This record gives sequence, C-alpha cells and structure tokens, in this order.
Amino acid sequence: MIFAAGVGSRLRPFTLEHPKALAPVGGRPILERVVRNVVAAGAEAVVVNVHHFADQVKDFLAGEDFGVPVSVSDESALLLDTGGGVLKARPLLDGDGPFLVHNADILTDVDLVDMYRQHCESGADVTLLATPRKTSRYLYFSPETGRLLGWSNDKTGETRPTGFVPDAGMLKLAFGGIHVISPSVFDVLAAYAPADTPFSTTPFYVDNIRTLNIQAYTPHSGFTWCDIGTPESLQRANTIIENGLIRN
Repeated sequence: MIFAAGVGSRLRPFTLEHPKALAPVGGRPILERVVRNVVAAGAEAVVVNVHHFADQVKDFLAGEDFGVPVSVSDESALLLDTGGGVLKARPLLDGDGPFLVHNADILTDVDLVDMYRQHCESGADVTLLATPRKTSRYLYFSPETGRLLGWSNDKTGETRPTGFVPDAGMLKLAFGGIHVISPSVFDVLAAYAPADTPFSTTPFYVDNIRTLNIQAYTPHSGFTWCDIGTPESLQRANTIIENGLIRN
C-alpha cells in the first residue's frame, strides 16, 4: 500500500493545485518512482489511497502500466490518516501474507526485499524502517528483544505510552515511513477505532506495544533516504537523482 492521500501543506505552493504524490523528482512523479520501486522488490499488486486532488492521482495511475494490478482506496470524502487508511483498505490488502506500506513522499533505495525477509523470519506483527537519523520524534526499541517500547517528542517532552520514560540503554531511532504489516494486525486495528475514523499508525503502534510484536528494521549497509515534504527537501531529492546517487 502506498499512502498518497496527504494534503501536503508544507509543500505549498505546489500542493495548492496538485497532490504531493505527483511532485516531480528527476522529471518523474515521486509516486511513479515509489510504485516502480516496490514492484521491482516483488510486490504482486499495489493499493494507493487518494484524497487531495484524488482525480489527478487516479488519472495518473490509469495512464501508467506498472506490470501489476493497481487498486485505489478512495478517501475523497474524508482523509483517514495512516491508520484509518490501512483499515479502510483492508478488503484490498487482507490475505495470507504480510504487506508493505510505503509513504508516497519517500525517495529511498533501502533494501525492501531484505526488510520483508527480516519481517517474515522474525515473526513480528509489524516491522518499521527505523534508523538513527536526527529528528524531533523518536521510537525506542529494546536492545534485547528488538520490540518497540515507546515514543517521544523531544521538542515538546511528550512521551507515549503513559508513564513511559526513555532510557539511555534503549535503541533511539527515527521512523522512515515504511512498514511491513502482517494481516494479524487488522483485528487489532478494527478494535482500536471505528471504521472511517481518522487516526495515525504511530499512536496505534505505541498504544498496542503489549499486544503486538513491533520490531525495527535498521539496514546493515549504507542507503539513501529523503522525504519530499518541503520545497527544500524536494530540491534535495532532485539533486540526489541528478547526481546519480539513487536510480529507482
């Protein structure tokens, strides 16, 4: 599943007339790069959610041949955020095996095949791309079990779940906008919030750390990662392509 529904307010003025998912990176929409990247990694079908300028995204997808079926989860009536979006797309995703979730605004050459393999071998319910990148919001994992322990916002001092106190011995990592989710999570999602209710995956994960085995995937070798959430980061992504630092 690819999250392409966001309003992209930080990427104005582009998003005043276009969806963020169609922002051009190296002359091609970022959505096209993400879809082709997940297909190259072995995806047999793709689901794309839409909301902001939904028709532009639908028209783009209809005009491309990605070599696999591409379905649309339409959130035109109400933007459901990441957790609500996954739950709405359940009929298109639910099956025997885990599925990959990828933000449309992430340009990366991280090894998705290796990430998926680790998820399947670990028995985790959820695996999150998480690295020691500098940010303001962090996820904390146990160095012994690898499980998610909590979350913090270093700017505000907020932590989750209630009573969680970060410890120097924990793995303090930044989420990279890519998850692998097993179908076992759907029933927990459905119990967490009613259908068609907007909610984010991050508080859902943190609120369910005792119910779900949520692990980190931290690549063993170097990789390139860039979001396109702002005009400055979009320019950085274009520079990455222009310099041949990433080819997907």
